[in-house]
Amino acid sequence: MEKKTFYITTPIYYPSDKLHIGHGYTTVAADAEARYKRMCGYDVFFLTGTDEHGQKIEDKAKAAGVTPKAYVDNVVDGIKKLWELLDISNDKFIRTTDEYHEKAVQKIFQRMYDKGDIYKGYYEGYYCKPCESFWTDTQAADGKCPDCGREVTKEREEAYFFKLSAYADKLLEYYDAHPGFIEPKSRQNEMVNNFIKPGLQDLCISRSSFKWGIPVPVNEEHVIYVWLDALSNYITALGYGSEDETLYKKYWPADVQLVGKDIIRFHTIYWPAFLMSLGEPLPEKVFGHGWVLLEGGKMSKSKGNVVDPVVLAERYGVDALRYYLLREVAFGSDGVFSNENLINRINSDLANDLGNLVSRTVAMVGKYFGGTIPENRAPGEFDDELISLAAETKQAAEGWLDKLMFSNALTDIWKLISRTNKYIDETAPWTLAKDESNSARLAGVMYNLCESIRIISVLIAPFMPNTSPVIRRQLGIDESCLWDECGVFGREKTYTVVKGDIIFPRIDLEKELAELEAKKAEKEPCKPEGIAQIGIEDFGKVELRVAEIKDCVPVKRAKKLLQLTLDDGSGAPRTVASGIAEWYAPQDLIGKKIVLVANLKPAVLCGVESNGMILAADCAEKDVRVIFVDPDMPCGAKIR
Repeated sequence: MEKKTFYITTPIYYPSDKLHIGHGYTTVAADAEARYKRMCGYDVFFLTGTDEHGQKIEDKAKAAGVTPKAYVDNVVDGIKKLWELLDISNDKFIRTTDEYHEKAVQKIFQRMYDKGDIYKGYYEGYYCKPCESFWTDTQAADGKCPDCGREVTKEREEAYFFKLSAYADKLLEYYDAHPGFIEPKSRQNEMVNNFIKPGLQDLCISRSSFKWGIPVPVNEEHVIYVWLDALSNYITALGYGSEDETLYKKYWPADVQLVGKDIIRFHTIYWPAFLMSLGEPLPEKVFGHGWVLLEGGKMSKSKGNVVDPVVLAERYGVDALRYYLLREVAFGSDGVFSNENLINRINSDLANDLGNLVSRTVAMVGKYFGGTIPENRAPGEFDDELISLAAETKQAAEGWLDKLMFSNALTDIWKLISRTNKYIDETAPWTLAKDESNSARLAGVMYNLCESIRIISVLIAPFMPNTSPVIRRQLGIDESCLWDECGVFGREKTYTVVKGDIIFPRIDLEKELAELEAKKAEKEPCKPEGIAQIGIEDFGKVELRVAEIKDCVPVKRAKKLLQLTLDDGSGAPRTVASGIAEWYAPQDLIGKKIVLVANLKPAVLCGVESNGMILAADCAEKDVRVIFVDPDMPCGAKIR
């Protein structure tokens, strides 16, 4: 019998130099599902990767003084390291700069073009660079991007268009015929009512105003626009459009494509229309999950509310972080992250419930039987209820996992953990141990506890891949496990336990929160934002003067800061620390004239006394430009 296949994907990520926990959320969820399916005997292919073309990358590389490829090579390495840290078991990592992908995308464009689904025209409308999205006058009526809320720019350029409007009825028909294609159902309603029924417009799929992209095969003055390029990765990673399409024929269509709700439109309107144009099957399911939020909204580098997953994983453990993400938030809905909630989950669920259950059981087996449970065991009261729940939990968990309801699955697993802890209190092994005549019953209790913990170790394995083998080592059994193993109570003949370290130590909540706050305060002076805040009534007090940058060096303790030595016309050099290292190399600034806030109160930033501030503008997310002035203007000239 041929082995069942399962193909799961995450979106390919923009190579950001500052990752936050939201980047890991989708990938941790996909990893849990992939691990579960492997445990069930599926031949799994799990894909993730990076989306590396586009104007944003070209601009960032130019500001950094490097080529776009060099820029993305450096940043992508950080994403790969994050996936490694979070124990992501992906089978492939695709980069849209991979040569095979670029060639396949050109073939995809050509096939659509030959079919008559692509034509050349002019794009005129609103464009959001951070989202790389085009919007109509109606959609961006207030001059802002409907997705991210940032200002859009009016643009006109020659472009190639995909006849998306021709697929509106076909998409609606497909949705009706495949009710599980878009989940949650609310996402489908949003696509139909907000985008398709109001009228789909043809889609701009090329750009001619920048060069960092895959050349259009019929006109190399254009590059293929990001969404056709990026979305095609799901099939090019399998060899579609290459000489060897073995993997494509084996795994496509995808069983599940996980995406954040902010990009559901691209995956459930653009992507299926592209596949229809190519005559290829559509994925079985696209699941648009919610966001991990902080108070104040979605995590965003530009808002300064980023939570670093590397810091969290290193501080609390990878499995604790994975557990929190998948337990705290119902997959499909938004959830709010807080350090306090994370610590409470660790203390309550992981330390008190799971960790304590394992350590108590192993300690009792060691104390009462020298580490090995005798085979002469007697049943008793409370056994049947525990054994029955253990069997039921397997079916409940797999039912939730098949629906991608990770939080529900963990809730049911923790019911079994709680019931097993209660079983200890009900049977009172410490009382049984006082009378040697109860030895067989005591052995039965210890065996039932170990069997329950063994089953729990299987159930948690997709979510906490490091914790499961640690538990099994303490039980003295094989670390590897298959899903069906948790459906059999009484599988092991006996147990010889091995005492180990505490799996999840408790955290002093108040002490930990105080320490986190102190660390935040230590870093605060290093941030360029918020050096000075003034009201409109004080604006007249600000003294702006022309100054020339005579020298510029990085600040050793801060990646974002540059130390500038300025000639402000006073005859004495002035030192200013500025958070522009991300956008400018020191050698590119020397000799330039800038606008200096000359009467700003001095501040110590990462050990550097900064006497003033230079003016810069936020042009877009991840894009800051220093305001340079006419080189003929004299140093010290007052600006008014």
